[in-house]
Amino acid sequence: MRNLLISIIFTLIYATPDKNDFNDFFINVAENGSPSVVSIVSEKVQKNPNMFFFGPFDFEDPYQQERKSQSLGSGVIFDEKNRYIVTNNHVVEDAEEIKVILHDKREYDAKIIGTDPLSDIAVIQIEAEKLVEAEQGNSDELNIGEWVVAIGSPFGLHLNHTVTAGIISAVGRSEVISRANFENFIQHDAAINPGNSGGALFNLSGKLVGINTAIATDGMSRSNAGVGFAIPINQVKRVLEDLTSIGKVLRGYLGVYIQDLDENKAKVLGIQNVKGAFISRISEESPADKAGIKEKDVIVSMNSKPIESSNQLRNDVASMHPGETVVFSIIRNELYQSISVVLGERPDEKNIINSYNNSISYDIIGLTIDDINDKAGVIIIDIDTNSEAYKNNIRKNDLITEIGRVTINNSEEYYNELSKYSEGDPVMIRVSKNGIPRYEAFEIK
Repeated sequence: MRNLLISIIFTLIYATPDKNDFNDFFINVAENGSPSVVSIVSEKVQKNPNMFFFGPFDFEDPYQQERKSQSLGSGVIFDEKNRYIVTNNHVVEDAEEIKVILHDKREYDAKIIGTDPLSDIAVIQIEAEKLVEAEQGNSDELNIGEWVVAIGSPFGLHLNHTVTAGIISAVGRSEVISRANFENFIQHDAAINPGNSGGALFNLSGKLVGINTAIATDGMSRSNAGVGFAIPINQVKRVLEDLTSIGKVLRGYLGVYIQDLDENKAKVLGIQNVKGAFISRISEESPADKAGIKEKDVIVSMNSKPIESSNQLRNDVASMHPGETVVFSIIRNELYQSISVVLGERPDEKNIINSYNNSISYDIIGLTIDDINDKAGVIIIDIDTNSEAYKNNIRKNDLITEIGRVTINNSEEYYNELSKYSEGDPVMIRVSKNGIPRYEAFEIK
């Protein structure tokens, strides 16, 4: 017994990890990951830089409206055989010349193989030998709280291959840069700044799990505030597959306008939870229309994978290829059904908007609204551009919190109050954008 106790104590003492064991993870990621990360210098014409979400770091005055300048971003070698480098579209967009600087200081001119603005991904190519390809991971396996390491070139070439570390704060973030984009961001707090765009996000196994793209700030600064966003590598791989083979991205298309399912809609529909995507409009002759999907259906799964939100459905459909058959589980009239849909090819955004024009229903002041989760008021999800509301600077995504002198907390109160007005009546509404409220008054026509 005494010998067994001594053996256990001996094992525990020598099994206790040394602090250097933890440090070694980060050291190994930095050593093995840095050679696959490059600096990208683009010469381009810059217009109206976005001061909230970072683009490539500008070496010249960022307040000029238009100028020819050099900008700095980062990239990751993902195919050493074909000499392909992945970066952000906004790093190389409109660039007249692109130069790539490797970890060993070699410099090469690069050419663009393909770009995809909707995912902010681009592929460039250099004529170089002895490149170090990043080992790709699986971003679907990431966990909130997991350590990650960012490598890139913040603020200038003198700070290239800067290594920072943090944890994953959230996954599946959307509506960060634009609701029009396909966003499924990894949110993390590893320090990234202008110039990190297109750089690598590694896990502690040294595998590439994301491409750093944006930061959120207080609106007054362009520097890191602990809220950074990276495109998941699984989404990147899907885009790269098309860009490197055909030069553009072909996405699946369902042909529906979708919203998140909130508590009010769930109660009306007799649904127990708010997970799923609510179908509010269907484009005529679209794949959804032909398959029999209807307005007010709620999609709860796609190919047996649960659908948590409208953004997830949008991304999952777009990740499929045109012509693929998808099986959706829906709730209609409180009953579950399965519907198979052969996906079409997603049109450009202008054609998508036009496809809904015949099915859009506006209220008396020319708006289509929806409830806001966890907030008082309603959000404008569409607006008639010929309406008096539009002429008075009211826009899509504005929030409405009052009609006349009545406070509006949800869509039910909005429609109840609006029903008191008729054509020719004056109306005043309180709208808010980016937290700044204002009043707009006009005559209903």
